[in-house]
Amino acid sequence: MFKIVKREELNPTVTRIEVVAPHVANKAKPGQFIILRVDQDGERLPFTVAGVNKSEGTVEIIFQVVGSSTYLLNQLKVGDCLADFVGPLGKPSELEGLKKVAVIGGGAGCAIALPIAQALHNMKADVTSICGFRSNDLVILEKEFTECSNKFIKMSDDGSWGEKGLVTYALKREIIAGEKYDEVIAIGPLIMMKFVCEVTKEFNVKTVVSMNPVMIDGTGMCGCCRISVGGKMRFACVDGPDFDGHEVDFDSAMERNTMYREFEHKKYEETCNLFKKEVE
Repeated sequence: MFKIVKREELNPTVTRIEVVAPHVANKAKPGQFIILRVDQDGERLPFTVAGVNKSEGTVEIIFQVVGSSTYLLNQLKVGDCLADFVGPLGKPSELEGLKKVAVIGGGAGCAIALPIAQALHNMKADVTSICGFRSNDLVILEKEFTECSNKFIKMSDDGSWGEKGLVTYALKREIIAGEKYDEVIAIGPLIMMKFVCEVTKEFNVKTVVSMNPVMIDGTGMCGCCRISVGGKMRFACVDGPDFDGHEVDFDSAMERNTMYREFEHKKYEETCNLFKKEVE
């Protein structure tokens, strides 16, 4: 069993927890992920490692409540235990040799982007972080991004945080102004990553995206996380999660991501109602 030792609500739907898992903490690198189960009958949930404390043997993950399983995960308190916590899985992000990088985060994707930005900062790279949220009340990790960024650009849909507009607007503005990035790393909603890649392709800037499709076993056996990259099938769990954004077929990925939306919404409502009845 894997004990939760810290818990913090970052916004109304996003929570950060710290879990005792020494074997993961000792090996995990930026870009890798874990798979957990809330209980013995639970769904296998993949989450990117948001941070580690090797001396304490703990691993930090940040998750958004979007379905029944994350709803149940969000009910756990400090002192509660997870049934499984497996990892690290996937390939670490390839950051060696990068001197000037733009890290783009959208919404909850900022939780995945942060450890990348922090790792680059620790490697003495020049880091421009561009983060976007719908509104100020959904902002997460502002302090952490400020500390690891040479330049931190804040964007929001309604203008309540930073500038009004999309991350793509800020990125294109920086490139046109003369910023020359070795690489752009984009992590967030598929539609956001797609349009970031359209901007960078126009200026011939290498772009890496983190793909997080439906996943079950995390070892390449089930094939659920397959995506099309450069016209070839790849598995996000073992070939990624990082891929060349200019080769990813985002349209097919978005279509696959919506296949279970109706089922997931129904299951989420059932779980919420059942939990509320048990509490009452």
